[in-house]
Amino acid sequence: MTKAEDVYASNHGLQWAVRIFGWCMLVALPIYFFNNYLIFVLEWPGIGHIFGDGDTTFKAWIQLGTYVAGIVFAVVLVRRTASRHLRDEAKMITRFNTYLVRAAFWAVFIVGIADTSLSFLRIEGLLPYIVGDYLNAELGRVHFRGPYVHLPLIFLSLLIALRSRTLGFQWLALLVVFAELGIVISRFIFSYEQAFMGDLVRFWYAALFLFASAYTLVEEGHVRVDVFYAGFTNKTKGFVNALGTLFMGITLCWTILFVGMGSKAAIIYSPLANFEVSQSGFGMQVKYLMAGFLAVFAVTMLIQFVSYLMEAVADYLEQPGHQDHEASLTG
Repeated sequence: MTKAEDVYASNHGLQWAVRIFGWCMLVALPIYFFNNYLIFVLEWPGIGHIFGDGDTTFKAWIQLGTYVAGIVFAVVLVRRTASRHLRDEAKMITRFNTYLVRAAFWAVFIVGIADTSLSFLRIEGLLPYIVGDYLNAELGRVHFRGPYVHLPLIFLSLLIALRSRTLGFQWLALLVVFAELGIVISRFIFSYEQAFMGDLVRFWYAALFLFASAYTLVEEGHVRVDVFYAGFTNKTKGFVNALGTLFMGITLCWTILFVGMGSKAAIIYSPLANFEVSQSGFGMQVKYLMAGFLAVFAVTMLIQFVSYLMEAVADYLEQPGHQDHEASLTG
């Protein structure tokens, strides 16, 4: 047995435990959103009735069964891919998360351009000549514009992201600058300013800040307030990163999802379900999507933290393949 094979063979139980835990976290995400749909839309009771004082129904047991099925799926998946190493698993998860972030950036870019164009045409009275009076009135309602304009563009972004290979947030940062520059030029040179212009800047800037966080985590770009970490060995860094990921990173992401989507009046669910818009009549009708940015942030960060946990444990076990991101940032 070579030295590399010996490293992979050691602490086999720990590697399995980390992989099973990671996949349980990943599988729990779609199950949690699915159960939210059952509770808030179809008015199912939720698993809280099983452990609380409420009347337990068969539907509540079905919902609990979805989580149990998710755990079983995670265990079976890990058993069937027993030869897969932690770093390989982490890279695969990161690639999928990169696709999600890439799709999110395409979505905010396309939706931002489309919604801004519609708002401009409505303000200038040009939209009725293009789509007719009926569609002009309907496009002024977010309950029409959201399902029939925004959602198809979001699905289009998912398809574009399959072909694209760049994350795109560097270009989004440049677009924020151009959008702000456009406001300055139109206001001080042409004395023209509308609410949608400022809305576009806020829409893109919020996406830039929240969606780029997962990529920043991959590249070790987040600020560390720690005077001791830089002097640690890779093994010790892996131990510290694993603990931080478990007790702070993953916990924070689930807290955002539980607080933001735990009730019909929650700060994420309520704007999305009600298609909330700003008070400016001719501004962009994307305020509800900006509430969804928090959910995208929590989901992408949680997925990336799972990948980060596997990398950290691989470092702790001194498995080959460590990447020194800090050196690449400064060198």
